[in-house]
Amino acid sequence: METSDILDPARAAALQTALGLSGPAPSANDPLPAFWHYIYFWDAQPAELLGDDGHPKTGGFIPDLGLPRRMWAGGDLQFHAPLYLGVPAKKVSKLMRADQKTGASGPLAIVTIDHQISQNGKLCISEKQNLIYREAANPDAPQPIPPLAQTDETVTETHNFTTTQLFRYSALTFNGHRIHYDQTYARQTEGYPDLIVHGPLLAQLLIHFAERQFGALKEFSFQATAPLFVTETATLCAKPNKTGLDLWVRGPDGRLIMRAKAIPYASSQ
Repeated sequence: METSDILDPARAAALQTALGLSGPAPSANDPLPAFWHYIYFWDAQPAELLGDDGHPKTGGFIPDLGLPRRMWAGGDLQFHAPLYLGVPAKKVSKLMRADQKTGASGPLAIVTIDHQISQNGKLCISEKQNLIYREAANPDAPQPIPPLAQTDETVTETHNFTTTQLFRYSALTFNGHRIHYDQTYARQTEGYPDLIVHGPLLAQLLIHFAERQFGALKEFSFQATAPLFVTETATLCAKPNKTGLDLWVRGPDGRLIMRAKAIPYASSQ
């Protein structure tokens, strides 16, 4: 599947505001910050092709797996060269795997999609996106017990969220998943206590956190392990390793929300 987009500076400026970042507004020919490509290359589907959760139904690019509940598991990214605002860019996506298995909570499918993003004929970003599909939610089923986060970080940063910020991020990424903005759906259908903070939003914060420690990143990988709810404070944690940083997000009760690794360009020089 191939999609193209002109990287509109106004949309990047809106994301800057939604993330609460200061500084001059992005403008044409500025380099796009790492991971901000998530607000481009929309796959806008009509309402009749959406599932009850607001995501596009499977059966097209992703085959019909008989499992309607989509969850973001994580991703692996390589940043080869900057993308520039106001310039057309192309994303080529390939389905790498769609494996069905049975886990502790029942049937599931693991889907991996390869994305290659280029501009002016030059490869800029390689990404493997990992998704999990499960059976329809049972709101009365007990939630799985998440792992506990480590506590040996060398630097931390805390973030709080609002329903407005979650709505804005959903809009900018054209993410219709109702767990991020429809509290009634999140509680009554999915069985969560409140709205869920987007996994990619947490990954975005970790990337900016890592860049403040080491500068521009060459590689970044992340894995979601538990949901974070809109009323909860996220603690971003980092600890240096031999090639860069080990990163994680810790919830207020100590649970591990996300783990990640970042490799800066400086480590390869």
